[in-house]
Amino acid sequence: MVEYFVQGGEFMYPILACLVLGIAISIERFISLTRASVNTRKFLARVTTALDKGGTEAAVDVCQKTKGPVAAIFHAGLLRAERGAESVEKAIANAGTIEMAFLERGMIWLSTFITIAPMLGFTGTVRGMVVAFDDIRKANDIQPSIVAEGISVALLTTLFGLIVAIILQVFHNYFISKIDRLVIDMEETSVELVDHLVEREIRG
Repeated sequence: MVEYFVQGGEFMYPILACLVLGIAISIERFISLTRASVNTRKFLARVTTALDKGGTEAAVDVCQKTKGPVAAIFHAGLLRAERGAESVEKAIANAGTIEMAFLERGMIWLSTFITIAPMLGFTGTVRGMVVAFDDIRKANDIQPSIVAEGISVALLTTLFGLIVAIILQVFHNYFISKIDRLVIDMEETSVELVDHLVEREIRG
């Protein structure tokens, strides 16, 4: 593998940089999204129970002791519970926007590396083909060995670029699916929390 990397030429280094940076972002995203994941059903039950037994302050305390985007938006909404359901909804919507930005942090760079890696590979291949044909011109003879070796080396950058893109694409798709699940959980539980607050207001 190292021999192939060296044979690929200077374009292999930026492709390797895309892989290293992409893996670093993927590790950070995996850790962050794993920490952000909570059992939303159980958490909602804890918040509503605290709300019914100890009031808004008890529910806020539960949110403060829990990590994750769901707890953050619940906390923002409950702080405005005394102002009515409309204020709670606005606070939840604003907090949700901030949490979405946190969940998607770094994803644009991951997408960039997925796009750039194969493009660098194709560029390296084109350059290698130019060098191969230049060698043919200098040799003034089209020998199979000259053509085969030049093309083989030229195609290495495309190969590595595609491998890097495939690896990072798998991570990217996994993170997108995890973010989507978190967003759906946030939306569903937020609606239920607002409904519960409205019912408490009606009960007086």
